[in-house]
Amino acid sequence: MASDQVNIKRLAQELNISIATVSKALNDSYEISAKTKNRVWDLAKALNYTPNPAASNLRSHKTKTIAVIIPDVANNFFSLAIKGIEEVARIHGYHVLIYQTHEDTEMEISFTNSLLNGRVDGILTSVSSNEYNNDYYRDLVKKVPLVFFDRVYESLQTFKITTDDYESSFAATQHLLDCGCKKIAFLFGLEKLPAGRARFSGYQDALKANEIDFDEQLILHYENLEEQNVDNIEQLFQQHHPDGIFSSIEEFIIPTYLACRNMSLSIPQDVKVLSFSNLSSAKLLNPALTTITQPAFDIGHEAAKCLFKILNNKGFDDEQNIVLKSTLIKRTSTNC
Repeated sequence: MASDQVNIKRLAQELNISIATVSKALNDSYEISAKTKNRVWDLAKALNYTPNPAASNLRSHKTKTIAVIIPDVANNFFSLAIKGIEEVARIHGYHVLIYQTHEDTEMEISFTNSLLNGRVDGILTSVSSNEYNNDYYRDLVKKVPLVFFDRVYESLQTFKITTDDYESSFAATQHLLDCGCKKIAFLFGLEKLPAGRARFSGYQDALKANEIDFDEQLILHYENLEEQNVDNIEQLFQQHHPDGIFSSIEEFIIPTYLACRNMSLSIPQDVKVLSFSNLSSAKLLNPALTTITQPAFDIGHEAAKCLFKILNNKGFDDEQNIVLKSTLIKRTSTNC
């Protein structure tokens, strides 16, 4: 059956429930159980149900559009998160506008300010890493429905969807130690944001728990130019000879592999490597890369659900800090 023939009445008939229940489930109403919501959503997806927003637009004066503001659309994490967001938006009959900031806070603010004139009903954002901008967002959440995902400001009164950065980082460092590493370098990204600081803390605390002294000389900070990162990693090897590399962002992966190749270092024999990454090609690298993989699709999906709770004037009493678990996927690059 074509998508324009699938309406709420059809969904209700298929599931043997009332039209009102289907409508409330699609709008994520607190009155409907999670089990029923999942049944409705699964069938709606299977039948390619798409609401006709025309009538509700006239009643509500809504744009039926939301904005997603992210640092980099080519980043594997964000491309997966967008898929999760779009799935929820489609079920609600909404369009999605995507804005890319390229890690530029001024561009991020410019995009956001341009949306305050009623162009969109709400905003989902993952903030830029080049500057901490808490005061701006503290004012913004009072003006427009706003949900943060992945990169967040912790103190703000709105939904924040993140992953367990500290715990994942601790477990990753422990994995390198269990694999025999004694001197683990930490490649530091997102250092101005809570996510980056949590990953660094997990690394430090794992060293401490294993009675290994923290060495500031083994910390390398991210640069915007790949060539500069390659040079810096080569210098790190030449001067301090780490036997483990823990990258806190996936942008360090290729520079690390290039630096090892340039210096004829074998992974994992000479140095073991792991990284936070959602790269689908991680298993195809030579050697296959051990990753801390974030539930990117689920983070986007959950963030969009929370935004629609706000748009439907529900869920304000729900827990606002939602943490989803990442997964340590062990591959050849750490080869225990």
